[in-house]
Amino acid sequence: MNIKEYTHEQLKELSQKIRDRILDVVSRNGGHLSSTLGATEIIIAMHKVFDARKDPFIFDVSHQAYAHKLLTDRWDEFETLRQFGGMSGYTKPSESECDYFMAGHSSTSISLGVGAAKAIALKGEESTRIPVILIGDGSMSAGMVYEALNELGDLKYPMVIILNDNEMSISKPIGAISRMLSSAMASPFYQRFKKKTEQFVDNFGEGAHYLAKRFEEAFKLITPGILFEEMGIEYIGPIDGHDVKSLIDILTVAKGMGKPVLVHVQTIKGKGYEIAEGKHEKWHGVSPFDLKSGTANAKISGKNATQIYAEALMYQADNNPKIVGVTAAMPSGTGLSAVMEKYPDRFWDVAIAEQHAVTSMAAMAKEGFKPFCTIYSTFLQRGYDQVIHDVCLMDLPVVFALDRAGIVGEDGETHQGAFDISFLRILPNMTLCAPRDEKSFHQIIAFAAQYDHPCAIRYPRGAFLAADLPEPAVYELGKSQLLVANESNILFIGYGNGIGRAAQSMEFMKEKPSLLDLRFVKPLDSEMLLRMAALHKKWYVFSDSARLGGVGSALLEWLSGEGILDVAVVSFEYDDAYIKHGNTTLIEESLGILPQQLAMRVMNATR
Repeated sequence: MNIKEYTHEQLKELSQKIRDRILDVVSRNGGHLSSTLGATEIIIAMHKVFDARKDPFIFDVSHQAYAHKLLTDRWDEFETLRQFGGMSGYTKPSESECDYFMAGHSSTSISLGVGAAKAIALKGEESTRIPVILIGDGSMSAGMVYEALNELGDLKYPMVIILNDNEMSISKPIGAISRMLSSAMASPFYQRFKKKTEQFVDNFGEGAHYLAKRFEEAFKLITPGILFEEMGIEYIGPIDGHDVKSLIDILTVAKGMGKPVLVHVQTIKGKGYEIAEGKHEKWHGVSPFDLKSGTANAKISGKNATQIYAEALMYQADNNPKIVGVTAAMPSGTGLSAVMEKYPDRFWDVAIAEQHAVTSMAAMAKEGFKPFCTIYSTFLQRGYDQVIHDVCLMDLPVVFALDRAGIVGEDGETHQGAFDISFLRILPNMTLCAPRDEKSFHQIIAFAAQYDHPCAIRYPRGAFLAADLPEPAVYELGKSQLLVANESNILFIGYGNGIGRAAQSMEFMKEKPSLLDLRFVKPLDSEMLLRMAALHKKWYVFSDSARLGGVGSALLEWLSGEGILDVAVVSFEYDDAYIKHGNTTLIEESLGILPQQLAMRVMNATR
């Protein structure tokens, strides 16, 4: 869609048309809503002033980029948003040449912009290309942003950073005065005046420099851009992020400045859909809902794993004042909202700062507290060095509660929790365990609450896979539980939610194998495994995790170490590939890991 010749009135009409399209599709498919509605005019202005086919358009996290997709020849395809085989909910270069980079985790955009700017300079393309960044105020809480700004302010590469402040968390505008100053600072006159003044002052020595500097500092005190200016980044704002004309005018100025510029834009989350407007966390990401009432179309029955974790943690916190905890910008997503409200001095949301979350809890463990660091599996990747260096090296008793372990569905490649077993299992002093149902989850939290070493507990998004199995035994370090004992040559070994998958697969089989709940993948239960190796010569591994370095790998390493050569191990963990987005059942079917598919694979192998 070429909007270069659109009038301001036509652009206003287009913004409403885009919002209507987003609301229509997201209400049916689910997806990110409030942030993308709020960014509509910003993205229209970006496309009006810049060229997404040559200028790197870099969207931080990129869940707010729906309008960008609609403006880049994907209007009809948008119908498939987040569906299996359809359009991604994030930017994806394989989907369009206008998507510069794949994103899904926050706070990477300015670093990407600096890298792009360096490449543009080396290729001599500064006159025809300029990186354009759209980043939200929440993403500004991560340290990576300031590492990038620090280098950018030193190197002064041309770049336009649009800070979408939709919660006024950076600063509040100062009414009419702020608007007047923002317009003035963005004007060509002001920029020419500032440059001429700098040249004039250069001719009059240190005294003039000092006076000019003091005047500029006093002038900036009534604007919220001091931090960025001090880092060497030109600042303009705050401005109204829903005024297309102002956005276009100011971005045009910023584009022509030939230096790094941060444009501070204030928007309303959920703009254009009154029910979602404002600071309503539940409208950030939504399941399908009724557009008129705003109510979810279907209610999930039964408890999900996150709710069970929240209840188990609350029970332990009620009975042990040494238990503390942290999450990184996901209090409701991780179930910590209630315990944070009840114990605000013991549980914290540190914003998008997983590295800080981990290290701060390491210090609390050093001081005698029992920290629960509650983070999605995919986001703990961001704090990996801290897990190694600040927790495991000193053998500190931090508990890592890893939500969304396994396939998470529509969020896709960047969010699938496939790798935590592989990257944590190699760490000295780390213990890895997983529950299989509600009761075992309460037991494992009780175990972790009194355990004196680093420990990671993984659990799925949504409910545990249902299975009619014996009651879970009390958790003991490195002890598994034999749930089903048969004389078959086949042993099913499950870990965490893999137990439900294994039990469901057994229902499709005539010959019933034995079933072992591994419980701990580090340390392994050597005594039980030796017994199983004597009785069962074909082991099948069920775990919602990557195969490389996963549960199957751990078992093969153990068998090799014990010199056991007559046991064959087949792992039904994920192949060595990133898992696409879409409905979880459809993804599992494509991977061949639905219970009936797994049962057929076992039966075919044993004929």
